[in-house]
Order: sequence, then structure tokens, then C-alpha cells
Amino acid sequence: MPDSYPARWSAEQVRLIRESADNAIPLVDPATLAPVLPGLDLWDLWPLQNADGTTARFDGWALWFVLSAPALPDPEARHGIARIRMIAERDGAWRDHGNALPDGHNPGTREWAGSARLDDPGTVTLFWTAAGMPGEATPSFAQRMFETTGTLTVGDESIAITQWSTPREIAGGPIPHYTLVTQAEGVPGFIKGFRDPAHFRDEDGTTYLTFTGSLQDAASAWNGCVGLLRKGGEGWQVLPPLMVADGLNNEQERPHLVRHDGMIYLFWATQRKVFAPDGPNGPNGLYGMVAERIDGPWRPLNGTGLVAGNPPEAPFQTYSWWVTSDLTVHGFVDYPASPHGNDHGDAAWRRAQFGGVPAPVFRLALDGDRAVVVGD
Repeated sequence: MPDSYPARWSAEQVRLIRESADNAIPLVDPATLAPVLPGLDLWDLWPLQNADGTTARFDGWALWFVLSAPALPDPEARHGIARIRMIAERDGAWRDHGNALPDGHNPGTREWAGSARLDDPGTVTLFWTAAGMPGEATPSFAQRMFETTGTLTVGDESIAITQWSTPREIAGGPIPHYTLVTQAEGVPGFIKGFRDPAHFRDEDGTTYLTFTGSLQDAASAWNGCVGLLRKGGEGWQVLPPLMVADGLNNEQERPHLVRHDGMIYLFWATQRKVFAPDGPNGPNGLYGMVAERIDGPWRPLNGTGLVAGNPPEAPFQTYSWWVTSDLTVHGFVDYPASPHGNDHGDAAWRRAQFGGVPAPVFRLALDGDRAVVVGD
């Protein structure tokens, strides 16, 4: 891979966005929502995948990892106490399998998003973001990525992962290309990124991790990028970003790669508020690019990057989507009935408006550079 940026998400591309039914996420009816785990807020979910990227299933059940927190008076406080939980889904039914990692295993103060891979015979590798630093009195926005392996046991009604290995840091600094995030304070949506590791195994057997990054040497404060690491021996080689949005957008969250019909698709989530204020923007939504090879050239889907956006009448209804190998899209319900998202009212208002449950699933149809929403 050349030491250059294979793709740039540009203002010229974003200016071409025209929201249409082909790229609108179906409207969520708040009256149909019910807690999956009463007393817990859930968000940012990802499936246990086989090494080839397909979703692992056990008697029809898919195991999902999801960020969780007790339902606090203000749901926006959930990020400060997040734990990764395991829940299984089959035909719309959910089953709880408890926290993924034992107490004290995370080398930070909170557990943020990542990905998980199943290898024979029953070994699970969890890649995740450790937010905060051990012993800190006030939770910081420091972000480090780790991996750990555990043993999967599947019973008639139980799924457990035990014997987790000592966490190993992924690409700790100093490193080229990317900003290491050690800041103490920040506002969600405007902090820098070094998080969300998502695994991908290419057809030649090479394993990669994509992640939410921020450019080290940037021309703008809106300097988001999709970072890339390649497995080499016992460690990870730091590669130039797959995609940069310098001057355009601050965060490309939870980026991940999906192989489909001979192409590689890169997906990420972003929000209208994290586009540069002096440039064009798009809706809170799922965005993407496509290439024949991981080293590009990468092209924005639909010419703009927009794959699926929240509809104008519910601009904050869902967020943080994951596209599976069968092109189903899984997110969580954020503020389905609010025209202002969380930037309105007080904690009690936010509590009453927040979803905090997995969102209704929808599907994509992909045809080369074109992506459309086709329903559930």
C-alpha cells in the first residue's frame, strides 16, 4: 500500500447529496419500542463474526456485543460508565448473556465499541476501545485500543466466554499518521478519535483493522479519517488511512469493511453536527465507499458517500449502524421523536425521549458504486 491517502471524502461530493426515498432509513414509531433489557440503555452493537465476516450463529442465535449502562436520570451520562454486554438474537427475540468482560479486565474506566471474531475451535477475539486511564478520578476522553481472546461455550440456553487473556494494546504510540487521544475533557461528537477497531480478513488471508481516527498533521480542526492497521506477526503495522475527511468532517465512527459481489465496501456513521461549519453537510446517517481492492482506488457510494440517512421528519431517530455480510443494517434508537436530538430540554426531557434499544433492522442493495435502502 502506498504511503499516501487512497481516498478523500470531499466537500464537492457532499454538496451533491439529495435526500431521497432510496437512501432514507425507515421511520421508527416510538410507540412500538420496548426495552430489551429493562433498566439498561443499549447502543453501539456489533455481531460475533466468523473470520470471513459472516455472522456466527448457534441454533439460529446470533451473539451481539453492545454497549450498555444502567438507565441513568440523564441518558447522555451513559458514555461515562459504559460496559460491553452480550445479547443473543433470533427471529426478533433477545436473550441476555451478561457483561462480556469480567470486572477489572478493561485497562481503562469505560468499555467502548469494537468488533469480535470467532476462530475454531471456539476461540473468540474481542477488539475494543478502552476509554479513560486506570485510577483517574474524573473520566477522561483518552482512547486506547486492545484485544483479548477467550473461550466460547454454547449451551442449550446459554452462551458464555471465559478465560479471557491479558489485554494487549493495539498500536500504542508514538505512531505515524494518527493523533493519539489523551485529552481529559471534551464533548461527544467533537473529541478526536482513536477507537472502534473493526476486523476484516481479505481474500489473501491478510487481517486488517479499521478504526475511527484523527489525522496527525491536518489542515483543519475537522480532521477525521478512517484508520487502517495490518496484522504482522504478533503485532499490528500502522498504515496510512483508508479515507480522509480533512476540512470536511470530524468523525467517521465505527468504520467497517464488508465484502460483497467481488467488491469491498467501507461503511461508517457520522452526524450533521460534526461537519465543518463553513462547508456542506449531510444527515445523521450511514455513509460509505467502494473499491475492488483494499488499497483502492476508493469511490464514494452514490457519488456522495451517503448510503442511508435518517428521514428529515426524524433526523435523530437512529445512529451507529453496522452492516452485516448479508447487507442487513443494525443500529440503535437514539432520539426518535426529537427534532433537536439531545441538544434540547433538561435531563428528564432527554430521559423521556431517549430510545436506548436496538433499532428496527433494514437492508441494503448494493450494485457497484450504487447503494439503496430496500426495507427489512
